[in-house]
Amino acid sequence: MPAEFIHRFMRGTAPATLLALHGMGGDENDLLPVCRAVAPGASVLSPRGQAIEDGLFKFFNRLGPGVFDENEIRRRANDLQEWIGSASAQYNLDPSRIYVLGYSNGANIAVATMLLHPGVIAGGVLLRPRLVLKPETLPDLKGAPVLIAAGETDTAIPLPETEALGRLLSAAGATVDLAVAETGHDLTPQDFNMAKRWFAQLI
Repeated sequence: MPAEFIHRFMRGTAPATLLALHGMGGDENDLLPVCRAVAPGASVLSPRGQAIEDGLFKFFNRLGPGVFDENEIRRRANDLQEWIGSASAQYNLDPSRIYVLGYSNGANIAVATMLLHPGVIAGGVLLRPRLVLKPETLPDLKGAPVLIAAGETDTAIPLPETEALGRLLSAAGATVDLAVAETGHDLTPQDFNMAKRWFAQLI
């Protein structure tokens, strides 16, 4: 049986769906207004992370700052991809047009899912991501469009790590745009404006 995620679903008028993956401490409601603002015609599928750290919801745990358990990440990514498939059937979504809008921990599980289960997520916007898992062999992402939004002064995720993620996704065949803003880990209106322009071209 696929894992069950507490989630919200909002039906749109466009054939595309935004998979909203919140950051640590968020929930299934956090990114709903952002998704509606940056891709107003898309449906929105927004799960709550199943891992908990210090009482905060997230999509996977860590062993320490910047230290990750790849086995857990693989398991969580597998649970997420199974659930995306069942939710697509439940809500009659086009599985080839599911794009992520992920922030921090949510962006990281999106990357892991794309690398381990190519095709489940068609691409999307990754806000403040880092590489938390390296697959044994690179998949073929077949030109999947990805926008990475990094913060130049982000102390939680150093810029070189985000740049390394961009290079790895490009090596796996994704079409990557990397944008670096003069900000830290928190999101800004600049991030949302950039995501809106990017989704407008895609959707």
